[in-house]
Amino acid sequence: MNQYSEKKQKFLEIMNKYTERDVMVAFSGGVDSTLILKAAYEVATKKNHKVYAVTIHTTLHPMNEIQVTQQIAKEIGAIHSVIHVDELQNAGIMENPVDRCYLCKKYLFKKLREMAQKHEVETIMDGTNEDDLHVYRPGIRALNELLIASPLAEAAMTKADVRKMAEEYGLSSAQRPSAPCLATRFPYGTNLSYDQMQRVEKGEDYLKTLGFYNIRLRVHEDIARIEVDIKDLGKVIEHRGDIVANLKNLGYAYVTIDLEGFRSGSMDYKMI
Repeated sequence: MNQYSEKKQKFLEIMNKYTERDVMVAFSGGVDSTLILKAAYEVATKKNHKVYAVTIHTTLHPMNEIQVTQQIAKEIGAIHSVIHVDELQNAGIMENPVDRCYLCKKYLFKKLREMAQKHEVETIMDGTNEDDLHVYRPGIRALNELLIASPLAEAAMTKADVRKMAEEYGLSSAQRPSAPCLATRFPYGTNLSYDQMQRVEKGEDYLKTLGFYNIRLRVHEDIARIEVDIKDLGKVIEHRGDIVANLKNLGYAYVTIDLEGFRSGSMDYKMI
């Protein structure tokens, strides 16, 4: 048995353990939480247990994420709910502190705990994977404090493992790029606002129409720094005129390309 097969088997064993009773999945619609939801649903329904997929609609995530989660949850067959929150106002993260992810996760998962209690559910699962344990992820401390289960991390499943298994399940999110919260586009210590978030979202939505897979629009005051995969740097130059015009129309005075290319968590370089 190869390493992937061993991790996959361990993951399924862990899911079997957690679904001895009704469970709840923190469901973002990304490949990690989708795999958790699919595996949980397949095992739990055989035991006549319920799987609650709960999506937290926040001010820091792209608006179209809700439609995505609703569709995927429907495809899987899980019970889907949406909690609407404003963590920018209520989680103490307006100044984008270095522990933003911790404060935000603590606030959001407390909301999930409240919902879980109403349904008499003890186990809440999230999509943290093995790769997340080796980068700057202060939110993991909040998950540990609130006793949130992370089956993928427990089974040492990396992002590559997750995508492979998702493909085996035929999940539509298998190759969907990650979509972290919009606050990650700004340096720590930046005063965050709804207007800033909306501008970043509009800018990234436009850039996605040009065919980029991984795209981040990092903002440094009036400078928009574009991150794409290294192989796509030439494509940015090809569309230079339109990109500059579009982003300047959104209010950015300067438009730059990051020659290092796309890096998940590039704003965390001083923290790692």
